[in-house]
Amino acid sequence: MYQRPIVMLDFETTGLSPEAGDRITEVAALRIAGGRVVERFVSLVNCGVRIPPFIVQYTGITQQMVDGAPPVDEVVPQLLDFIGADPLAAHNASFDEKFLKAEGALLGRDCRHSALVCSLKLARRVYPHQDSYKLGQLTRALGIRFNGRAHRAEADAEVAAELLLHIGRHLGRSYGLDRVEPDLLVSINRLAAAKVHGFVGQYAAERRANA
Repeated sequence: MYQRPIVMLDFETTGLSPEAGDRITEVAALRIAGGRVVERFVSLVNCGVRIPPFIVQYTGITQQMVDGAPPVDEVVPQLLDFIGADPLAAHNASFDEKFLKAEGALLGRDCRHSALVCSLKLARRVYPHQDSYKLGQLTRALGIRFNGRAHRAEADAEVAAELLLHIGRHLGRSYGLDRVEPDLLVSINRLAAAKVHGFVGQYAAERRANA
C-alpha cells in the first residue's frame, strides 16, 4: 500500500507533558514502505530523570533499565536522522510529536519530518462505529495481533504500524486504489468523518482519470 516511506513512532515517557519536565524513557520508530516494516530504530533512553512508580508499573520500564541505557544526547540525534524528512505517524500523534520536538529542542536539533499522520484520528474516520479507539482495544476488534507487552515502545509501534497498513488496505479495497500515499492520510486526518467517503471517492476517481 505505502510505496512512499512513512515512519511509525512511539515513545514511553515519565508523564504526559514535556512542558512540565516529563522526559522520554524509550523510543521505537518503524519505517513502513511497500506495505511492510522495512527498518526500525529501538532504544531505551537515559534522560537523567527519576521514573515515577506508577510509570514503572504501567510500562515495566525500571529506573535500573534507563540508568543503564544510552544517553538522550546520543539517542535523539540518531532518531531524528532515522526519521529524516519522511512523513511521521503515531497513535495519538500530537503526543509523540510534542515529545520529539521538545527533546530535539533541548539538543538544538530541529525535526525534519514532512507531515504528521495520526492513526487514532484515521481510525475514527475510516472505522466510525468502533466501541473504542484505544490502541489495544481497537486492534483486537480489527483482528490485529498484539505482540509483546503493551506500553512498551516497540510493541506499541509494531501494532500501530499494522493498524496503519490495515487502514491502507481497507482504503485500497473500498475505493479501488492500487496504492495509498501519506498525503491522502494527512487529508483524511483533517476531515470530519461524514466527509471522508465523498472525499476519498473523488480522490480515487481523479487518480483513475489521470492514469
